[in-house]
Amino acid sequence: MNEYVLVVDDEARMRKLIKDFLVAKGYSILEAEDGEKALDVFEQNAGKIRLIILDVMMPKLDGWSVLRQIRQTSQVPIIMLTARGEEQDELFGFELGVDEYISKPFSPKILAARVEAILKRTEGSPKEVKDCGGIEIDKEGRTVSVDGKQIELSLREYELLVYLVENENIALSRDKILNNVWNYDYYGDSRTIDSHIKKIRHKLGKKGKYIKTIRGVGYKFEIK
Repeated sequence: MNEYVLVVDDEARMRKLIKDFLVAKGYSILEAEDGEKALDVFEQNAGKIRLIILDVMMPKLDGWSVLRQIRQTSQVPIIMLTARGEEQDELFGFELGVDEYISKPFSPKILAARVEAILKRTEGSPKEVKDCGGIEIDKEGRTVSVDGKQIELSLREYELLVYLVENENIALSRDKILNNVWNYDYYGDSRTIDSHIKKIRHKLGKKGKYIKTIRGVGYKFEIK
């Protein structure tokens, strides 16, 4: 089965630039020039799209609207592109379930590297299921279940939860979390972590209490 990267941008020049770099890396590309077309292409290729590169400012439907609709049914990794470099936009994107966030102008080589890194992380690892107080993490399937019921986490939420669980009973600073979960030079605000923790706790329900806030430091996963 062919698997694709969907590139969504209203500028044909930008789509070609991204496509050329990714095709050179061996990826198959689908394109959309606006938000409505992006949703059509996504639905027509259900299960075949491995990652989406999504521009914010587009005609008909903007990137935020596309993101919201896709997140209702899918946790496919999404890299958001924007001409705005504002921190608040970045936090907003992470709240909605963006996995990576790149501001224009950017290096196509860096974008291609981010795509490769995300896809490697989502390919899974050797079969391993870890049970932590009723939170079951299947690393091969990249799924999380709470008391036997699977919950939907974005790629970044999943990686953050796994990192906390693998460092159970250890107080982790926000800087350490950024360095290990956002595993590249990240210049944004550490409040990004707080927003992700809030969403993870909500999705874990009563088990969310296992993620402790350590005042002045960061967070700790502890079952007591």
